[in-house]
Amino acid sequence: MRAFPTLLALVAAAAFGGLAATVISDLPRPAHAQAPAAPVVGAPAAVAATAALPAAVSGQPLPSLAPMLERVTPSVVSVHNTRRVQVSPFGGDPFFRRMFPELSQERLERSLGSGVIVDAQRGWVLTNHHVIEGADEVSVTLADGRTLAAEFVGSDPETDIALMRIPAENLSAIPLADSGTLRVGDFVVAVGNPFGFSQTVTSGIVSAVGRSNVPGVGFQNFIQTDASINPGNSGGALVNLDGQLVGINTASFNVQGSMAGNIGLGFAIPSNLAGSVMRQLADTGSVRRGTLGVDAQTVDARIAQGLGLAEPRGAVVTRVHDGSAGARAGLRTGDVIVSANGQRVDNAETLRNIQGLQPVDAPMTLSVLRDGRALEISARLTELPRDGGAYDPRLAGATLADLPEALRRASDRISGVLVERVEAGSRAERNGLRANDLILASTGGQFHDLSGFRASLADQPDTLVLLVQRGRNRFQLRLQ
Repeated sequence: MRAFPTLLALVAAAAFGGLAATVISDLPRPAHAQAPAAPVVGAPAAVAATAALPAAVSGQPLPSLAPMLERVTPSVVSVHNTRRVQVSPFGGDPFFRRMFPELSQERLERSLGSGVIVDAQRGWVLTNHHVIEGADEVSVTLADGRTLAAEFVGSDPETDIALMRIPAENLSAIPLADSGTLRVGDFVVAVGNPFGFSQTVTSGIVSAVGRSNVPGVGFQNFIQTDASINPGNSGGALVNLDGQLVGINTASFNVQGSMAGNIGLGFAIPSNLAGSVMRQLADTGSVRRGTLGVDAQTVDARIAQGLGLAEPRGAVVTRVHDGSAGARAGLRTGDVIVSANGQRVDNAETLRNIQGLQPVDAPMTLSVLRDGRALEISARLTELPRDGGAYDPRLAGATLADLPEALRRASDRISGVLVERVEAGSRAERNGLRANDLILASTGGQFHDLSGFRASLADQPDTLVLLVQRGRNRFQLRLQ
């Protein structure tokens, strides 16, 4: 099985973490020695029985989730992630590691998460990106005890969704519900493998929908629930009382850290969003996102006063890039966007988050305040090119992308674009660009994203100098 690619890690705040339980093993053998086969995890145990209850109270039979769970639990699987890393007694010193490679040892890092079978015919399994990130091997253990190697289909770190395929027959899948109909107070049930306890069920209610202010995560539209979600629950199912999938469990919040346990703040990715990402991953292995192609700033008290607004709320458009979706829709500098597709926009981050959850060519209806008048503007999102050569010939061979949203949320001072890949022998490589470089500014000035970077190079400057961050170092790069 080919290695699962190491994608950009989600940047998490100290109190908010991914929920894959991790075990580390040191193997005292040379790096070139053949690794032993990973141990096979035993069959998941049945759902633990609760204390005995009477069959009826006042002549009425007690309600039970058991019939629904009998249909659901066979579709929830254990996901085992194995990653091999090299450990040297000389630490990170590259000279001694090259001189004495035979002293290096291989360390196995194992993580346990959950997954959900969503298509029995194709063998599709949904899980979280952070459950399989960086894995060399991933296997899935079914409820009936079968353990199978999983094939990587695609992953989207920005929404923390990954899609795998398993070659198995007689699978059971959970149907996807319309998560848009969820209301606060609806009963939900979480199924997963917290702390390695397989096939564990917890229940609760929907505490909130549309959560988008969770620290350290990318594009967000979470379901919040008080059903217990603990380490190992990542990628498991959140279902309604009909046994339909309403969300993919992804994280919990605890001021003492995720390993401290559940305090009733669990988060799940809505099934509508997970399904949209899944279909794109199944088609192309990646996710394409649309954009309005505008720069925006949060409306604070000073801006609100200057624009004559009743309250400091919304995202004011500071620039509309030529040829963008926003330009074609008629957006202007100074417009204040207060809602998008019916969702309230309180600040520029909210507007960016709403755009980031939409695919290319998605329609977007904007409620806008312009010169004291309320307008409704319809736009259709477009995708910017990612080939560096489309921005400037000196960037040919580089694949560009917007910065990961989690990185933006983690640091208000970071803005720019990411160099995802650089082709060997390309002009971009000869000019010194490397994969994972951050381009923070150019000869044309600073910019926030790909739209701004494109605009900064619109005049094709004779001299092109980039401000680049590589790791912790920042330097200027003059392109030839």
